[in-house]
Amino acid sequence: MDNATNNLLHKPVMVDEVLDYLCPQPGHIILDCTVGNGGHASRIMSRISPHGLFIGIDKDLEMLHRAKHYLSETGYPFKLYHADYTDVDEVLRQAGVEMVNGVLLDLGASSLQFDEWERGFSFAREGPLDMRMDRSQAGTAQDLIHRLSEKKLEELLKKYGEERWSRRIARAIQKEEKDVGITSTRQLAAIIERVVPKGRSKIHPATRVFQALRIAVNKELESLEIVLDKIHNYMMIGSRIVVISFHSLEDRIVKNKLIEKANQKLFRILTRKPITPRETEIVQNIRCRSAKLRSAERI
Repeated sequence: MDNATNNLLHKPVMVDEVLDYLCPQPGHIILDCTVGNGGHASRIMSRISPHGLFIGIDKDLEMLHRAKHYLSETGYPFKLYHADYTDVDEVLRQAGVEMVNGVLLDLGASSLQFDEWERGFSFAREGPLDMRMDRSQAGTAQDLIHRLSEKKLEELLKKYGEERWSRRIARAIQKEEKDVGITSTRQLAAIIERVVPKGRSKIHPATRVFQALRIAVNKELESLEIVLDKIHNYMMIGSRIVVISFHSLEDRIVKNKLIEKANQKLFRILTRKPITPRETEIVQNIRCRSAKLRSAERI
């Protein structure tokens, strides 16, 4: 792999803003709850070296392998763990760490996960209806569609996808599921394309449905609430948390949890309004256009 390709693969979202708000310093212990392929990690590690420690968590084992390979080339110390970030307490116990100087959560699926057709995250290419970030867990998107009633599927699409046409889409999906079974991403996308009225929206009609299924399969919102409820217990006074979300459901949870912790005198909010990517970054990486960064300091 040439340097240009390697840099592109590991180009993190809003890296300058993350470093500004996280404020990693030499000797710090930084916890990245969503290490991905290591893009943010390498920049953080360069700031906390030579005596700091980077601890990374990811529930996607394939991404964790990528991160390990990439970060090994930096020469900086790190520890990586295959886990859900709701198990942060157990991860830190295994790492021999009680408190950290900073926490990062870069939420949602990564560009690499979307680009790998066999993972089933994208409707752009034919692939199995999987959508699991942790492929060792039971329950794929296909299993979910097979198991849910039309009413429950409609509720899921409305809740997690904020889908205007949830009833119409749920009815069409369940009809095809009963008739022939739904097994692939393009098959599901085609169903949605047929029943959603063509409008002027710039996003593909299947976008919200795929988002809703992915969130449900991976219990993303429940996990986010759990980790935000307890992460302050492992943050030193003066340490900072940075969270990057990619849709309104995530951002709403982050905003409300940080306000709740601020009211409890546990956090001081650093971002009264979310920080968004600069236009120059959006031009280079269109997928980052919906990113929102929020940050708070442990007090």
